[in-house]
Amino acid sequence: MPPTRELAQRLEVSRNTVAVAYERLTAEGFLVTRVGAGTYVSAEPLGRLRSRAAPAGSDVLPRAVWRTLAVPTLNGSTVEYDFAVGVPDGRFFPIETWRRLVARELRASAVRSARYGDPRGDADLRAAIARHIGVSRSVRAGADDVLVTHGAQQALDLIGRVLIQPGNTVAVEEPGYWPARLLFQSLGARVVGVPVDAEGIDVSAIPAAARLVYVTPSHQFPMGTPLSLARRAALLAWAERRDAVVIEDDYDSEFRFEDRPLEPLQSLDRGGRVVYVGSFSKTLLPMLRLGFLVAPASLQPALANAKLLSDWHSDLPTQAALARFIDEGLLARHVRKASRLYAERHALIVTTLKRDFTPWLRLVPSAAGLHLCALSTVELGPVVAAARSAGVAVQALRDYHLGKPERHGLVIGYGAIPTERIGEGCAACGLSLPVANGRAEAADGLTELHIGRAADRQLVEVGLQDQLLRLVGAELSFDHVDLVGHAPRVRQVAAALLEGLVEREHRGTHRLAGCRGVAAQAVGQHVEQQATGEERELELLLSHPRPPI
Repeated sequence: MPPTRELAQRLEVSRNTVAVAYERLTAEGFLVTRVGAGTYVSAEPLGRLRSRAAPAGSDVLPRAVWRTLAVPTLNGSTVEYDFAVGVPDGRFFPIETWRRLVARELRASAVRSARYGDPRGDADLRAAIARHIGVSRSVRAGADDVLVTHGAQQALDLIGRVLIQPGNTVAVEEPGYWPARLLFQSLGARVVGVPVDAEGIDVSAIPAAARLVYVTPSHQFPMGTPLSLARRAALLAWAERRDAVVIEDDYDSEFRFEDRPLEPLQSLDRGGRVVYVGSFSKTLLPMLRLGFLVAPASLQPALANAKLLSDWHSDLPTQAALARFIDEGLLARHVRKASRLYAERHALIVTTLKRDFTPWLRLVPSAAGLHLCALSTVELGPVVAAARSAGVAVQALRDYHLGKPERHGLVIGYGAIPTERIGEGCAACGLSLPVANGRAEAADGLTELHIGRAADRQLVEVGLQDQLLRLVGAELSFDHVDLVGHAPRVRQVAAALLEGLVEREHRGTHRLAGCRGVAAQAVGQHVEQQATGEERELELLLSHPRPPI
């Protein structure tokens, strides 16, 4: 090959350009260099040149748990209406202020000492975090009690490394935060889901063998309900009796829209059983990967060593910038402004769901965080898929269950979507709800039909030997009911329905259709039967008008 200077003159390009090209071709095996002799085209056939792909390594396999662990694929694609869960509004982040603080830490004088830092984190940041959570969350901690991590997930990983032995039982909320559940499973733990109700985790259902319990008491993920004070006391007492540790993940309680939250478990703990985990992914940005944990003194040396062996320490310039961000009052100011923004979105979604979606969804009370949950009587997986096709990103409650889901619903985030797009996004999502809720699961033999609102429910017994579809009307108002079945039993079922519906507040039009499609209209308690046809199974269908767009 010609020298780089000569080839650059021939091609009339910079010598640097030619030199870079030579270096790349050499690295890829097309050229070889010989000291004192120049550069030559490689004599190796192209097929024998080094591949850019890694070797297959078919005989080298990961541990069995990593071959069977079902880790969901994170979808990073953008959609028109993004109701993603746990994602803050990046447009609201004070980027110019943050850029100034980071630039200050990257000056030549600041990086002159190119040494590794303390695995526990920057001393100024640990002190700032201790002051911040002491004021905002009543957490009892000093600077030496704080360990800075790459987000809450690494905090959970460090705790698991220190406390979990293969085969240990770890209790998690059901439904709950799946990344924590899968992490504990990857460490060899036997993970058991514990039911969650209106007061939070059911302490009486925690397995006696559990040595670690993971909870989100301030804003249960994903249901949104806080852990009641009685349950908090019961959980701490249980941990003391069983010699167990409780992980308190306080992931987004900074954003509170109504009353002051209950005191964290850590502030109520007198036996040193609670490890408090926090994150700046919701208050600032997930991409910063900044979190922390506050552990009892007995665990602090082991956790610091685990951090050292994991990645030595988190990014020091970013830690120093965050310390100044907190000490200058900028974090508190940002949280106040963001809380007003998210409170407006929270209220808008609540109003929209109550107004337009009451027949299909029942809101779970929640007054904090970046998401809320709405329950349904039927599986909403098809709704989520249909919504995705319509450009709407929401999540099904079933995705957060360890076992078979006992409840169905949607988990709706409002951090990422602009306020002005919430109405359109809710309407686009609602187009598929009537289809999903129009049918219920089949039941055999004698069937009970529940009609009316939860506070006003009337039980109608329908004696049918054939199969009848069960409809449970929890907080649903029925606008009209379609009956399709064999003629001899249409009048019997219609009379029972009308007795329960027409005399109450649910005044709609009830249409009866025979097996051959001959319709009959029933207004009030009057039924005019015109249906004829062969006997067959009776199918009861419920339908609603679509929500307004």
